[in-house]
Amino acid sequence: MIRGWYIGSSGMNAQQNRLNVIANNLANVDTTGFKRDTAVSKNFSELLIRRTNDDGVYKISLGSADAAPIIGKMSLGVETNESFTDFSQGSYKETGSKTDVAFSAAGFFTVQTPGGERYTRNGNFMIGKEGLLETKDGYPVLGEKGPIYVADTEFFIDKDGIIYDSEDMREIERFKTVRFENERYLKKQGSSLYAETDISGPAYIAEGEERPAFLQGFVETSNVNVVNEMVQMIEVNRAYEANQKTIQAGDTMMSVLWSKTASLRG
Repeated sequence: MIRGWYIGSSGMNAQQNRLNVIANNLANVDTTGFKRDTAVSKNFSELLIRRTNDDGVYKISLGSADAAPIIGKMSLGVETNESFTDFSQGSYKETGSKTDVAFSAAGFFTVQTPGGERYTRNGNFMIGKEGLLETKDGYPVLGEKGPIYVADTEFFIDKDGIIYDSEDMREIERFKTVRFENERYLKKQGSSLYAETDISGPAYIAEGEERPAFLQGFVETSNVNVVNEMVQMIEVNRAYEANQKTIQAGDTMMSVLWSKTASLRG
C-alpha cells in the first residue's frame, strides 16, 4: 500500500509536467514561429521479485539457474524523461510587409544577442533606427557578412535569401541561414530564440537542398493545434484524478489496517 502511494504520486508529478507543457503551448498559439513542446514519460526501473525462501534446489528462471528464482516484477512508477520541441512546419500568414520573411522548410535565422548568436524561426522583423534589420526585441538579424543594413523598405528578397536593392537590384546581403545535426535538442531561450547545445551540435550554413526557400511578405504561424492540445489536457486531468484516487484508496486501506491492528492489540 505504501508503495502504491509513491507510484500514484509519481504519476501525478508526471501529469503535472505534461499539463505545464500543454499550457505553455496554448499560451503561445498566436506567437509567430513558435514550436510546440511535447513531454515524454518513462517507467522507473522495474523491481525483479525473487523468492526469499526456497528449498535450495536450483530452478531454471529466465534462462538461468537460481535457488531463489524470479517470480515476477513490479513497476516503481513513472517519471518525466524529457520535454522536446516539435519543429514541424507551421502554416503561412501573409502580412504584405517587406520586412517579414518565412521559410518553406527547416532552417533558422541567425540573430546577434548580448549572449552571442541565437537562432529563430520568427521572421517578423523590422528596421531599427540605424537602418539595421532587427527582431521585435531589437536584436540585429545577421547575414553572412554581419548585421544586415537595409536603411528602408525598398528591398527585395529572392528564394535563396539574397537581399537586393529594389531600385538598381544591387545585392545587399544574404541571410545567414543555419541548420543543426540534431535540431530536436536545441534549447529554448524565450522570445522565440534557440541556443545550440552539445547534443544539437554547432550551427552550420545551410546550402543546396538543405537551404529553405524564402517567402517575403509572409510569417510562419505556430504549429500548435488547439483542438489536439485541449484533448490532451482533458486526458491529463483524468489521468491525474486516477492517480489521486489511487493514493486515497491506499490511504483508506492503511487507516483500516491500523484501526484493526489497534483493536486486536487492545
